[in-house]
Amino acid sequence: MKGLELAEKYYRTYGESMIREQFPEWEGMIAVGLTGSGSECYGYDDDVSEDHDFEPGFCLFLPGEDAMDRRSAFQLERAYAKLPAAFEGYSRAKMGPAGGQRHGVFRREDFFREKLGCLPAEMTATDWLRLPDWALAEAVNGKLFRDDAGEMTQDRDILRNMPEDIRRKRLAGHLLMMAQSGQYNYRRCLRHGETGAAQLAAGTFADHAMSTAFLLEKRVKPYYKWSFRALRELRGGEDLARSLEWLISTGNDEALAEDKYFCMEGIASDVIEKLQEQGITEAICGDLEKHAYSVNDGIRDAEIRNLHVMACV
Repeated sequence: MKGLELAEKYYRTYGESMIREQFPEWEGMIAVGLTGSGSECYGYDDDVSEDHDFEPGFCLFLPGEDAMDRRSAFQLERAYAKLPAAFEGYSRAKMGPAGGQRHGVFRREDFFREKLGCLPAEMTATDWLRLPDWALAEAVNGKLFRDDAGEMTQDRDILRNMPEDIRRKRLAGHLLMMAQSGQYNYRRCLRHGETGAAQLAAGTFADHAMSTAFLLEKRVKPYYKWSFRALRELRGGEDLARSLEWLISTGNDEALAEDKYFCMEGIASDVIEKLQEQGITEAICGDLEKHAYSVNDGIRDAEIRNLHVMACV
């Protein structure tokens, strides 16, 4: 059973009635779901995933202390800890009364401050630019099983709708890194006899090509363990994933190196075509560096536009 399915079933079986019967006055204010760290929050868990941090459990997100007092929150934590320890053949890990690290009771504000440093509605351009992709992904993955007040849903919607200037700034940086690592440095490293450095260049190209693919689809790349899995879910992602896996898993003898270089050029061409389809580049060439600066030039906010092109990569 997938972790998301297990979490929702456990909540429907025990959590829903626990909240309704023991905390009726707070029922409409508590959001419930499974989100955050862990492959199960992406739906990517399998048999291997069950060797750690896999258990029946869910997250309860509470409003601020001005809306729900500490005593009530503590009582909810105690009630959650008393839910059955075994469910559907899985056992909950032992934990203290304050709940577990990935499951249990959280203040909504605390959850987002841990992931992002602030609440989504408070994020400045600087916050958007400094955050790694995986942190944004962990804040919006998984599923909410209920959110009557809608606050958690609203927070997640803010994060899913990255400001266009921020998307362009991130894209510009990744495009420039693709140009430097794949179109320029891969071959130069080989000419220097640095095959290890050449392979690092290919890996760097693959990493930034992947980030670019997500941004072009207005998504963010999850933690590297699940990046290929998530990439295959994107439009055209299956083919790109195969190409990138080949680039980073093959050697660099002369014949293969030429094939790898032209593979990177082919990926660059596909990226440029998508940039042009979206109308976010005015450059007319196959040089990703020129497209990086063109994308950056299209940023409306002068302060963001004038930051170094690689300010967030």
